[in-house]
Amino acid sequence: MIDNQYKFSDITERIIGCAIEVHKHLGPGLLESAYEECLAYELVCNGLKVERQKPLPITYKDIHLDYGYRIDLLVENTVIIELKSVEALNVVHEAQILTYLKFAQKEVGLLINFNVTLLKNGLKKYVR
Repeated sequence: MIDNQYKFSDITERIIGCAIEVHKHLGPGLLESAYEECLAYELVCNGLKVERQKPLPITYKDIHLDYGYRIDLLVENTVIIELKSVEALNVVHEAQILTYLKFAQKEVGLLINFNVTLLKNGLKKYVR
């Protein structure tokens, strides 16, 4: 049995490698949309299936919202990536990715803040 901490580590390591490559070339300080475009490109170049701005429907009682949220990137229909370009990650960002994991019924998510000098300081992995 695989420990949850290491679940999907092969794919998340590939994703993180691509994110590091993007950050190495662009550095901090750009808009989130620029990092999204470049990371999606890098992931595809590395043979990964990527869906950008994937609609995430939600249902509340009798109301169904087809486009309640949008996932920044969904990789291999498995890993949700939520991108940020902010001064610091906070609890609202964590709540956001945990909500996406719940509504999308996915197990693994990466929260990546590109607005840091060293990307490893802007990375967090979440496993449901």
